[in-house]
Amino acid sequence: MQLNKSAAEKLIADLGMDDMPIVQVRPCITPVDSDWFAKYKLLVREFLGTLSDCVEELAFMNLSQDEFMGLLTGRTVPPNLSIRFRVPLVWGGDMTTANLFMCRTFPHSHNMDKFIIAQSGNDAVWLPNPKKKIYLPVHTATGGAGGNATEDRLAQMAAQIASERGLD
Repeated sequence: MQLNKSAAEKLIADLGMDDMPIVQVRPCITPVDSDWFAKYKLLVREFLGTLSDCVEELAFMNLSQDEFMGLLTGRTVPPNLSIRFRVPLVWGGDMTTANLFMCRTFPHSHNMDKFIIAQSGNDAVWLPNPKKKIYLPVHTATGGAGGNATEDRLAQMAAQIASERGLD
């Protein structure tokens, strides 16, 4: 059964992501190059290199200093984080950093898969499409009145990295 926007929004809210923007896509079955994974790994590295403008979101992910630096330098993706395509390659998505976003593997990426699979067979599907490069539910992206020491520490580190790279 084809979902309208309000039904799709209810479904994704039922999966714990009531603040997740969605976009309707008509899947256009597209052949994927046999070397797509090698290109994807390079693209992920490039994507990770763009995360210096996402320090606030990264601060609320409770990453260790090593995990934080690994992300910002493009070396590693910590456990329980996933890099997802906004529009899958097999449905006509492109191999660009603009078509990627990062989120927690569990529960978010897992629930996004459930959301998409629930629409299988439809002529048009609703896909998760967060506004930023990193999806964090709004209830996890706010600190208390006393501030957030992790955010302060990571913001200082990011400012230093940006300065060293001439990004400030």
